[in-house]
Formats: sequence, structure tokens, C-alpha cells
Amino acid sequence: MSQTPLTLGYIPLVDAAPLIIARELGFAEREGLALTLRAAPSWSTLRDLVALGQIEAAQMLAPIPVATALGLGGLPSRLDALCVLSVGGNTVGVSNELAAAIRAAGHDFDFTDATAAGKALIAAAGERLRIGVPFPFSMHAELLYYWLGALGLEAPQALDVHTVPPPLMAEALASGDIDAFCVGAPWGSIAVENGSGELLLPTSAIWAFAPEKVLAVRHDWAESEPDLAIRLIRCMWRATRWLADRSNFVTASEILSRPEYLNLPAELLERSLTGQLTISPRGEQRRVEDFLYFHEGAATFPWRSQAGWIASRLAARMGLDRASARRAAKNVFRSDLYRAALAGRAVDLPGASEKLEGALEQATEVPAQNGTLILHRDRFFDGQIFDPGTD
Repeated sequence: MSQTPLTLGYIPLVDAAPLIIARELGFAEREGLALTLRAAPSWSTLRDLVALGQIEAAQMLAPIPVATALGLGGLPSRLDALCVLSVGGNTVGVSNELAAAIRAAGHDFDFTDATAAGKALIAAAGERLRIGVPFPFSMHAELLYYWLGALGLEAPQALDVHTVPPPLMAEALASGDIDAFCVGAPWGSIAVENGSGELLLPTSAIWAFAPEKVLAVRHDWAESEPDLAIRLIRCMWRATRWLADRSNFVTASEILSRPEYLNLPAELLERSLTGQLTISPRGEQRRVEDFLYFHEGAATFPWRSQAGWIASRLAARMGLDRASARRAAKNVFRSDLYRAALAGRAVDLPGASEKLEGALEQATEVPAQNGTLILHRDRFFDGQIFDPGTD
């Protein structure tokens, strides 16, 4: 089969693994694609590379295509999310000084209780908390605002929010530019490794199954090249299925650790894949079963209800009409192309493209196109349920 060359962009993060594995293990080649991977220094750079047609596709923060559909960010190009690449994988970290104050007030960093951790953080932070996020339109920001806002802090108004590229987050904490952060793996662990901070909470404790990264393309490219879009979805599906096998974690970590990719110790990267995290420079360990998903529980499916949740949050903050925002957002999570890519294969596809978000207290069997499908627990920490059909 002749190989069609495509250039895909990414940020050096553990959840760039589907792109890297698709290239390195031949999953893209099986779909007739010759992938060139291009690292970018920031999410704004990556977004612009796709929007301006300099690359065909990229790993991207899930809220970026939604924000673009709402006219936020200043780009005229619509971006579509072909599939979800990862669920979860983020941590909230704090400086050593803030960690000491939180511990002195009695919080034990149990890594599971988002309510207790949030109240402890708010109490210890004083007048204003300086917190770093990788991009204004990110799940990091949305989950922080949802979490702290639900606990009584006016967010983001009562925060000093700094945009810091993921590889620089630990450095910003060490230099005192920020007091806390929310960032994707492995950069939270890097702050622990260099002794500049501690991990307070995984974001999976805030929303148990939050979409994190998507594979984004220009809408006009997806419309003009539907066959290539479908082949991209299939090769990412194959890569995420491989990543879901725990017996592959060591190999995956070694590939990701290479100088041309993350250029970090494989042992450090493996922690993120297993959810066995070191949370303090003293070596304290926490096990997070639901830390990072690539494939299980329809993790790669682009749920339009998740796009609706993101749109509702952005619309409320930016003063936009929520119903209109939800309608626009749902169109950019391309469940139609995802279904076309995997039709006729032995794949359990959800029977619907929207669902109540936050309604599952435990893993639950639901109807699928080919029988049934087990969806993972997706609870919000405060028990809220998002209905994509209403405010």
C-alpha cells in the first residue's frame, strides 16, 4: 500500500503516546499513513499550526476546538475533534510552602477527597492564589474553576491565573512565579522530582472521566479528506488499544523516553501509565486507579455531551448564550466520522452520541451498537449531573 504523508503536532506529554505509538509501532503504516511528528513549544503554537494549514492534525486540549467554535481565541478556522486521545492524566500541585501550610492545618494529602483538598487549598492560599495552567482554554482551567467555584471561591475572578507551557511548569513553581499548578503528566511529577513542590490531587478526583486531549484537524480538511480522517481515527484507535494493555507499559515508557520525544527517564513516565505516583520529595506514594485512560470505557469516543459541558462552562464565563454555545460545540466533536471509521468492525460503539455526564457512580453496562459496552465511573466530585439538553 502506498503511504500518504501526514504531519501531526504534539506537546511532550505522556498523553501524546497515541501519536508516538501509532508511528513507532506501525499502526499508522497499516492504514497507509506515513506520519511525521512535530513537537511544539506551546498549545497556542500547536493550535495555530493546524488552523493555518502548516500541519494536518495535532494532539490538542479538548476545549480548544470548542472555544474556536464559539469564536474565542481569534482564529477564523473551525477545528474538529476526530477522537479523544486521553482521559485524565492531570495533577494539581502546590509549592513546598503551601504544602506545609496545608499539612499544618490538618489535611493529609489523601489524594481522593476533592472537597477536603479544595477547602484546605483555599484556606492556606490567603488572599489570592497564583496558579499555573497550560492554556486558558483547557480542561486544567475548566476543572480548576469548577472545583474551586463549587467550594465557594469565585473562580477565576479570585485567582491569579498564569499561562505556563507544561515543560516549564515545575520551573515556574521552583522560581516562585506561581504557588500552584494544574498540569498533565509527567510535568507534575517533575516538580516533585526537583524538590520544588508536592502533588495535592489528581483531577480524576474532580471529574472521574474527563476528556483531556483530542486529535484535532481543520474542519475543511476533514470535509475534503474524509478518507484520511477516517484512517487517522483507526490508527489512533489501534494505538490506544495497545496502550491499554498493562503488559505494554514498560515498552511504551521506553519509547516515550527517547530524546526525540519526551527525553525523560522511562521509570518516571511509567508512573503515569500505572497511576503509581510519588507525591512529595519525601517519597510518599499514592495509587490512582483511574489516573490516565487511553482506550477503556469508550475513552476515545468523542461524546458530544462532553463538548456541551465544556461549551456551557466557557459560555457562562464569557457571557455567551449557553444553548447556542452547546449546539455549536456538539458539531465539532465528530462522532459521525468516528462511527464511520469503525463501522463494520468488532468494536463496541456507544448506542448514542450524548449522555448524562456525571451520572455513573460505578462502571456500568450500557447499550451499544454491537451488544453492550461498559462505561467507567464518571462522577463529578460534588455529585452534579450535566444534562446536555438543558442548562
